[in-house]
Amino acid sequence: MEPCNWGMHSACRRVVCMSRNFACRDLPDDPAVEWDTQLLATLVLKHIEAKNIDLVVTFDAGGVSGHANHISLHTAVRYLHSEGKLPEEQALLSAHGNPGWITDTEGSHSALLFGELDATTSPDLTQEDPAGCRVLVLESVNLCRKYISFLDVLISCLLPTDALFILTEEETEQAKRAMQCHRSQLLWFRQLHLLFSRYLVVNSLRLL
Repeated sequence: MEPCNWGMHSACRRVVCMSRNFACRDLPDDPAVEWDTQLLATLVLKHIEAKNIDLVVTFDAGGVSGHANHISLHTAVRYLHSEGKLPEEQALLSAHGNPGWITDTEGSHSALLFGELDATTSPDLTQEDPAGCRVLVLESVNLCRKYISFLDVLISCLLPTDALFILTEEETEQAKRAMQCHRSQLLWFRQLHLLFSRYLVVNSLRLL
């Protein structure tokens, strides 16, 4: 198994992500490489339909860190959304939903994330809705906000957003342990991420 794959599987075991819902495709993990939109959209849609995913969480157009792979994921999901290719007329995630994952956290691997939202932090996302599969994008922030850790909580709370997640201390430590498992990606700047990033404390998301 390649180091990238092994690191991702190790990280996934640190969080509530079953390995059967994990996929590491033959796409180059390179911050300078843009992935093919049509190919990626096909792979993503196949996974959504196979796993009955009804809520997709991915990067926004800024890719959080400007990583080309991250931006490619946003482009592919935005394409599926704008072209009306996402599944329709589904009951959105509930306590018995079927979340799946194709990654762990920002900064450890170019990622698309499928997951479950708490009804108290999002606008009626757990209700049945003809809109079908919905898409939330993780908001990119400027460099100053990105590295002020918990201090960004107040700023995030004051700004408009569709969903806001504030991690507990235990959840932050769990995310750090997962990221440390992905050793092939743990470069010096990601050490700074572990120490100072607001994304390990607070995440703001918007609906497409």
